[in-house]
Amino acid sequence: MNKTQQFNQLLNLADNALIIGHRCSEWCGHGPVLEQDIAISNIALDYIGQARNFYQAAATLINEDPEMLTGFVLPATEDSLAYLRDQREFRNHLITELPNGDWAVTTLRIFLFSAYQYFLYTQLKDSGDLSVNAIAEKALKEVTYHVKWSADWVIRLGDGTEESNRRIRHAVDHLWAYTGELFLQESELQQQWLQKVQLVFEEAGLVIPEKTWMHQGGTSGNHTEHLGFILAEMQFLQRAYPGSQW
Repeated sequence: MNKTQQFNQLLNLADNALIIGHRCSEWCGHGPVLEQDIAISNIALDYIGQARNFYQAAATLINEDPEMLTGFVLPATEDSLAYLRDQREFRNHLITELPNGDWAVTTLRIFLFSAYQYFLYTQLKDSGDLSVNAIAEKALKEVTYHVKWSADWVIRLGDGTEESNRRIRHAVDHLWAYTGELFLQESELQQQWLQKVQLVFEEAGLVIPEKTWMHQGGTSGNHTEHLGFILAEMQFLQRAYPGSQW
């Protein structure tokens, strides 16, 4: 993997964590019960921590060789990469930027995405990049909890009342078409991920949808309209008052 490919991978990992972390943070104060409000807020903090670490690694690459990786504010920092890039420069998967919807959509999204992260970080912690190894190893411990927490909710909703089952089935129909993009560059992980999803879905009384058309484009900068609204809110202070500090 050359330096440009390594940088793009770091941006993908960081952007994914930042955007889904932002989405989870929107539940703060709105969770169904206090315990789950705290749980999803802590998950949001885990994601933001992952994003910071991957952005710092990406910034180090830029600063080491600014001529190879042009077009960025120098010296690059985690803040400049998060706050001073436009929508087309973000490389997150589309599933991370979709609106939260109800509790079923939110918890299913976390399950589908964190299960993907679990197998990805398991692979990355043994990669040849020592900085990525360390980040992935720490993040894997967090993601293991995310998978368990969200899987418990998918099962609870699927095996609960008629209304909860209806909502989680609607969430599956809504989100499944965004899962294919996760494996465009990590196809070897898809079978492991499907096996994990199948186990949880069977316990929840859910069925994996038949083959369907899959949305894609996030990793190449083609996003839904939702990302623009996220960035407008998230980046406002830094863009309105450049270089501001607490």
